[in-house]
Amino acid sequence: MNRRDVLKRVGGVGLMGVGGLIMKACRGDLITRSDDDPLLSEGSCILIPRETAGPFPLNLSNNPEYFRRDIAEDRSGVPLHLTLKVVNANAECAPIANARVDVWHCDERGVYSGFSNQSGGVNASGQTFCRGIQLSDENGDVTFTTVYPGWYRGRATHIHFQVFLNNGLVATSQLAFPEEINTVVYNTTDYAARGQNSTKNTDDGIFRSPANTLQYQMANAIANVTTGGFDAALQVGIAV
Repeated sequence: MNRRDVLKRVGGVGLMGVGGLIMKACRGDLITRSDDDPLLSEGSCILIPRETAGPFPLNLSNNPEYFRRDIAEDRSGVPLHLTLKVVNANAECAPIANARVDVWHCDERGVYSGFSNQSGGVNASGQTFCRGIQLSDENGDVTFTTVYPGWYRGRATHIHFQVFLNNGLVATSQLAFPEEINTVVYNTTDYAARGQNSTKNTDDGIFRSPANTLQYQMANAIANVTTGGFDAALQVGIAV
């Protein structure tokens, strides 16, 4: 991945100083970042919208190797540092520790690991890239280091996740990314050959139903001047 590609394209204006720029998903604008700007703001405490797990989930929980933070493996692409904060929507967003969070997404080509007959005839059966499991810490946080997901026909750019408590599934959902960030990423070296994703967040059949819930699945994302990628975060409210 060409780090310079991201740095010179963020917001179309470049990076002016070490502070960088925040891309606020709720407004889609650019503001100067200060050191105390939280990536996860204190918003209203709501249940994360429930979504399908899609056609490509894998259960990796029986193999401790996949309880890991770095899930990129050998995939190329724009670096992405992802944080999910698991909170109790019935207790004023109190953080939930020791929740198991499973995450999976496609690679820069729009391919999921573990399955055959995918985009372009790719066979990725037996592989596990862009999949991992973490247990939430005392702040309710899990973090993953990966690459920014690519896209495939009919879906907006997204990441899947599930939350388990005491080995029981309590939430299945997906997160979206601001369109201006998608545009920046898909103009960089590892993604440009496939072009831009023609399915936008507002066109996506999964994110359109139920109505007016996309805002609760939209990640906040910050340009990371160290990695040349992005830091993204989403609060995940569940009922306990």
